Parts: sequence; C-alpha cells; structure tokens
Amino acid sequence: MSDMTQVADSENQPKKGKEYLKGWVDYRIKRYWAYILATIIALVMPWITINGNHLFLLSFDQKKLHLAGVAFDMQELYLMPFLLMLLFLGIFAVTAVGGRAWCAWACPQTIFRVIYRDLIETKLLGLRKRIKNKQKEPDYSKPENQVKRVVAILLWSLLSLIAAADFMWFFVPPEDFFKYLQNPAEHTVMIGFVVGVALFLVADIVFIQENFCVYICPYSRVQSVLYDDDTLMAIYDPNRGGTIYEGQGPDREKKYTKKKELLAEQENAECTMCESCVTVCPTHIDIRKGLQLECINCLECVDACTHVMGALGKPSLVKWSSVRETEKQEGKTRILRPKVIAYFTVLTLVLVALFAMGSKKEHMLLNINKTTRLYKTLPHGVVENDYLFLFANTDRKNHTYFFEIVDNDKMEIVRPKKPFSISAGKKRKKVVVIRTKDKLADNTRKDVPIPVTIKAYAIDEPEKIVVERHTVFVYPRADQLKK
Repeated sequence: MSDMTQVADSENQPKKGKEYLKGWVDYRIKRYWAYILATIIALVMPWITINGNHLFLLSFDQKKLHLAGVAFDMQELYLMPFLLMLLFLGIFAVTAVGGRAWCAWACPQTIFRVIYRDLIETKLLGLRKRIKNKQKEPDYSKPENQVKRVVAILLWSLLSLIAAADFMWFFVPPEDFFKYLQNPAEHTVMIGFVVGVALFLVADIVFIQENFCVYICPYSRVQSVLYDDDTLMAIYDPNRGGTIYEGQGPDREKKYTKKKELLAEQENAECTMCESCVTVCPTHIDIRKGLQLECINCLECVDACTHVMGALGKPSLVKWSSVRETEKQEGKTRILRPKVIAYFTVLTLVLVALFAMGSKKEHMLLNINKTTRLYKTLPHGVVENDYLFLFANTDRKNHTYFFEIVDNDKMEIVRPKKPFSISAGKKRKKVVVIRTKDKLADNTRKDVPIPVTIKAYAIDEPEKIVVERHTVFVYPRADQLKK
C-alpha cells in the first residue's frame, strides 16, 4: 500500500509543480523591468526643464545647482549636505529593510553587467549558452568566439560612450553639451572626461566584472552593520534543505567544507544538490553557506531553486526572506521595527528641512564688504563709510535694483543715487557710500560700531525679489570728528 502511495505521489508531483509555478514571475524578469525604468529615468531626466531650469543639474561651468526646477547659485549650496544625507540615509534605510536591493535593482554596475553579459554576450552573440549558467566562461580559444568578443566589446564601448555622456549631462546640460561638441578644441576637458569615463566602463564591465562589487565597492563592507534578523535577503532554509557545509576555524576566519555525506545523514533534507542556485549566481557564491558579503541580493538563486523545487511540487528552499522567519523560525518578518522607523523619521525630517530651506531661495544675492578705508570725516560731525556691494541676479530675466537703509533714519545713501539694471544670471559690483545726517555717538576712547540693515530689492518686482543684509557703520571717536 505504501508503494502504491509513493507511485501516486510521484505521478502527482509534476501536476503539483505546475500548479505551484503557476503565475510565478522570475525576479530576474522583474529586475529587467526595473532596469528599463531606471535607464529611461537616467536618459530623460537631464532633458526635463521647469521654467527653464533642470530637475537636477550641478553645473560647475555656470556655478549653479538646479533642483526640482529651481536654480541655486553656488553661494546657496547649503542644500548639498541635505541631498547627501538623503542619499546615504535612503540607502541605509533600504538596506535595513530589503538588504542590498540597491545593488541588484538600481546600481549602474549591476545594470551594465546584465546588459553586457545577458544581452550582448548571451542573447545577441551566443558567447554564453544560457543566462542561467554564469559560472562557465566562454571558450575564447575558438577563433569565432574571439571575433564575437571583439564585437561585444565594440558594442559595449558604444553604449559606454552614451552612458558617459548621460552622466556628463547632470553637470553640463545637454543643450550646452552638444553645442560644445561642435568646438572640441575649446572643450578638451569635457570631452576627455567623457572618454575617460567610457574607457573606465569598458575596463570595469568587460574585465573587472563582479570583482568590483566584491573587492572595490565599500558597500559590501558596511552591510553587516546595517543587517539584522528582520532584513529581507536571499536566504537558504537549512531546516528544510539540510546542512550542506561544515564550518571550520574561528568565526572571523570561517571556512566551509562541502560534505555530501552530511546531507545524506539528514533524513528529511530536501536539497537535491542540483547546484542550480550556484551556477546562476553572478558573484560566484553558494547561497547555502549563509549570508556573504559578495551577495548582491539579485535573487537569481531564488528563481533557480523555485523552478527546481516547483517541479517536485515543493516550495523553494531559497527565498527572499529573513533570518527570523527562515533560519530561526521565530515568526513573521518585522518590517516596521525601531531601526527602520528611526531611519524613515530622520529621512522625513531631512526632506522637510530641504524643502523648507529650498523654498527660501533668493532671486538676488547680495554680499556687503567694507572697503579698506575705515571712514571719512566731514565738517559738522558728518561721517562717511564706504562699502562694496556685490549683486548677483539669479533670476532668469533682467531686473532693475536699488536699496535703502531700513533701521536708522540718521543715515542716508549718497552713492549711488539712481537704480541700476543687471542682466539675468549676471553679477555687478557697486561702490556704496553711506553718510550720517546727525551725530551718532560721543565716545572719547574708541570708535563705535553701529549696526545697519540694508534692504535691497528689484524695482519691477519688489515683493518677490527682496533681501536684507546686516553690516556695521564705523563711527569715529570724538577727537576724530570735524567741527
């Protein structure tokens, strides 16, 4: 009777497998869609403008930062620390929740390797036989494979130039980039930078490959600090699959020895030792050893095991899960936990601060500096101070400016007397002379600094374009005054 049951179960396994795999979409396919979306965003974003300003542009040529359609002068780069905090805190928060999701789903290094290895080498040229076997390198001793490799490198070189140009567009806007290309001799630095980035991409993607992720990228070194028992990652279930490796040596220098007899000794171990999860791994690791710094969370091992175990009518032994849920079996993964809440709270605060400070963007910049002459004394106790005002019109149209003293009616501006215009994006210096109308102090020991507030504004838009700056008027001691 038991033999009949085993036969029936074996006959039903394919049906169970088909039913289990019904509706399953490989993570690899989902990643391809994510790559397409990321590529479209990267290529289109530099071309999008709002009121003539780009979504994001850090222009060293124009000395401006464009953020969400607002242009900030280099003197307003107090926003950059907030952008850097958003970047790093965002990556840390994503890592705490979903492991190295950035590496597998959005990192340019991974996207470029998939384009070169999976698309060019495998699909277009047939250098590699199957996408699911990333361990076996092509046989380059064959002349036809050597020719194909040259073609693959040439194709990738062309794509590298496009990627390098796209990278440059975030620093030199596309409209200027193509204008500069018409006079290459005058823009050798820009062209050299693009060519240099393209050459690096060729060397990196073709020759360094995933060694960049393993040995060069610092992200893999900090992942252990960010992970915890609830972090989602590609993880092998030893409770079902069985123990494949035997650890040797101290933990910090742990070495693993694969022992098939270990699996044989475990009566209910379900791992078939098909090695599908190993051959598909782009960083050449065996996920059954546990968490390793080389793992980029691409989940291709999950796809491989899902298909193998699904054909047997069983769930995958490798899942996108957590240590708590899979290895320790202590319950469901806790997505909302103190660490994650703290990350997203800080992210929200930084984002609010960024928008709050960005909303105070000034359409005119003004720096006030005292000249080398401390003061000038005139008859009847009148005193003059000279200043150098540096104006910058950060708006996209011309404006006419003037200024006034707002907090001291005993002073007046005697130079200049008339408003002046500044073209869009231009700067202008003005020598400004402030004179006293009356005696301001009577100190026999030392000069007296008197605070002064200057209000500068655009006459054509006084409510929108207006700034206030504080400076000091130096009033001489009593024995320096002229009667």
